[in-house]
Amino acid sequence: MRKLLCASGILVIILFGACKKSTYNPGTTAAVNAAGGWWVTFTQGGVDVFGLGTFFLTTYNDAANDPDSLWVDDLTHSWGFKCKAGLNYKNLTFTATNAINEYQNDSVNIANGKVLPKAGRSKAGNPTDSIYMEATFSDDPTHSTYIISGTERTGFIEDDY
Repeated sequence: MRKLLCASGILVIILFGACKKSTYNPGTTAAVNAAGGWWVTFTQGGVDVFGLGTFFLTTYNDAANDPDSLWVDDLTHSWGFKCKAGLNYKNLTFTATNAINEYQNDSVNIANGKVLPKAGRSKAGNPTDSIYMEATFSDDPTHSTYIISGTERTGFIEDDY
């Protein structure tokens, strides 16, 4: 009988211990308000000159988690660029001058980069952050400035392209 009570007690402790909610907190990065996934367009003079439509672009912190830098990565959906930009986190602005393109043997310039909190509307009309930047590429024979702009991914299926 004593063994049965001990075994029952141990079983109860294990069961209640297994039901405990986790208190894990993954935290945030130093660039959390500027980092995200974005549905953007790539235009010149308001025209989608390459017929890309809306595509996915990401911004994220670097491995050192510095609050003064940000990766900008089109995941090869447009020009094919991934570069590190300087970030003014307080103003949510970013720029890059002759930044090395990690995807190609060229460089990228980003001017007037800005994340605008709650300034955008998703595909389905949900409020979300907006992003804007002007980009030039050293291997572009036309030396054109391209506007990359759009809204942050909300995570709702109806907002995905």
